[in-house]
Amino acid sequence: MNLSKILIPASAIALLLTAGACKRSFLDEELITSRSTQDYETQVGLDGLATGMYQSLRFHFNYEWAYASTNYGVDEFTVGGDPVMEMWNSYGQNLNSTTTDVRTVWDNMYGAINSANILIENVPKFYAEGPNKNVRLGEGYFMRAFNYFKLVNQYGGVPLKLKQSESVEFEYTRASVQEVYDQIISDMKQAYDLLPTTVAQRGRITKWAAAHYLAKIYLFRASEVNSSWNSATKAADLDNVIKYGNEVITSSGHKLATNFKDLWEYTGPDGANETNAEIILSAQFSNNTTTQGRYGNQMHLYYLSIYQTLPGMVRDIPGGREFQRLRSTDYAMDVYDRVNDSRFWKSFKTRYLCNNPKGAPIWDTAFAPPGEIGKQKFAGGDTSILYIVNDAGDNRYTVDTLKRRRPHMFVRYFVGQTQDYLSNHGNYTGSRFVGLSKFADGSRADVANQFGRRDGILARLADTYLMVAEAYGRKGQYTDALPFINAVRDRAAYKAGEDRSAYVDGGVSYKNNTAANTAAFVSYSDKNTYYESNNNMAVTTASTLASMHLNSAADILNSTRDFYNVLEVGSDADKFLNFILNERSRELMGEMFRWEDLTRTRTLVKRCNVFNAAAKPQANKDYLRPLPQTFLETIKTAGRPLTAEERTAMQNAGW
Repeated sequence: MNLSKILIPASAIALLLTAGACKRSFLDEELITSRSTQDYETQVGLDGLATGMYQSLRFHFNYEWAYASTNYGVDEFTVGGDPVMEMWNSYGQNLNSTTTDVRTVWDNMYGAINSANILIENVPKFYAEGPNKNVRLGEGYFMRAFNYFKLVNQYGGVPLKLKQSESVEFEYTRASVQEVYDQIISDMKQAYDLLPTTVAQRGRITKWAAAHYLAKIYLFRASEVNSSWNSATKAADLDNVIKYGNEVITSSGHKLATNFKDLWEYTGPDGANETNAEIILSAQFSNNTTTQGRYGNQMHLYYLSIYQTLPGMVRDIPGGREFQRLRSTDYAMDVYDRVNDSRFWKSFKTRYLCNNPKGAPIWDTAFAPPGEIGKQKFAGGDTSILYIVNDAGDNRYTVDTLKRRRPHMFVRYFVGQTQDYLSNHGNYTGSRFVGLSKFADGSRADVANQFGRRDGILARLADTYLMVAEAYGRKGQYTDALPFINAVRDRAAYKAGEDRSAYVDGGVSYKNNTAANTAAFVSYSDKNTYYESNNNMAVTTASTLASMHLNSAADILNSTRDFYNVLEVGSDADKFLNFILNERSRELMGEMFRWEDLTRTRTLVKRCNVFNAAAKPQANKDYLRPLPQTFLETIKTAGRPLTAEERTAMQNAGW
């Protein structure tokens, strides 16, 4: 669907609403497939359209475009063992105006916008007076702002389509970035004023979701990408980030999860982690196959390292179906204090168990322990794979050292290797790396199934805290930023008595999955490699709060962990900005914010040059995506198609 042919999108197919307990998603109701535009002139039809709009939130977790447009070509991740979408990481010639998912993102955002336009126009005309009237209108304004925000971040100034399409339309012009932001803010303020503070059905948009996104929108407008025109609004925008962010923090009832792992310990659809008070907005998925749509939540596929090809291993449900698209970079590991910051060990998977004992490897004669020649190295349920996340200067490992160990061993640094941020060390390969496990899903129907069932988190309170902190820092009020940074850093510290070797991810939901919990052996391990990775340090259960807590602005400005030297930043303002970008990585690693964070701060090119060898973005081109060629070739001016010169003039620079 092109913008020039906007009709009622598939994402807006209406669903019937029923009042019910929050444990069951309101999207799990019977799908109504025979809607016409006349239905949207009735209250029932508008209720259905509003509910159907929530399906569009799933788009951001559905398929390859979800990570390609957000977490490729950045400092956190590069291409793994399967390069199917590598052009988004390399910024090579195959990323252009004809690239399929350049159009996919564009089309889906405008499809959702058209549904929002119908609500905004029709609710005042056809909806009966009552509390739900404002809610439906607020949902329409929120969705229009949400989708235009995605468009402006990806494409820059875009056509503003603010009326529902009733026939094929061809003539469009691009609004300026400033005009698009003005519209987004106006719409989101309307949503903020109209939406309720609490909802009866989990997943519905609240006033606090609108406040969170208002803070984000103001922060983006005040960022470097808009420096050519935002001087008149920047100061007020930063104040609004603080205003709306603080409202969410203090008044919404949302609270940070007690333990960082609570966000990722997915035990099954509608489990405890999906109702965690930290979550402000999520895309709703479930185990209802009749409403799962074409894709389900597929993010569980993309960040995992391959394990099934190693002797003694076979792919299973708790271990995940590893598409190995995104390989974690050295930055993704070195940005953490891996002794004191629990977030690393609660975000990445470093240990597997043998689930195929018949295929376990045999000891090599030259390296076997006494009496073990010809025997298998490990049995079912034993540790079979270890990822050692060590630092340069570690003298414990050589290639022969690993041959003497029972598990398959992958080590970042061997003896004598010097620190390097571009993976020129160790035996991590393109297909084997420390895999991000935040999206793991052991509740799937079978081992080959791509249809993930866990909700996709779109907004959570830790992000709100960091946005407020950034706004204070941009105002030069570094001391005022500290409490907001410390809120997430203190939570990330190991608590007194906590087992640092303990591990959990969403693969553990296999225990509640009848398709997976009868296997004799599984690859899932409830342990990590914390102690061996940290140079076999002594076991401890002491708190790390003192090491994680920032006592003054000097702890930020004098940090030795935040790459100030390699990124060549010198001023306090630049140091703070780089620190907050690093803190956002530590907290939000892989959660599909990164490309837009680096483009809005104009740090994409430098950070890719330092941390991602394959990514070659150009400053005069790659801070925006190209407009889809199909759009440029379909639209008209004065009743005729655009000339080649007119298409070039409308296209983003460099494309």
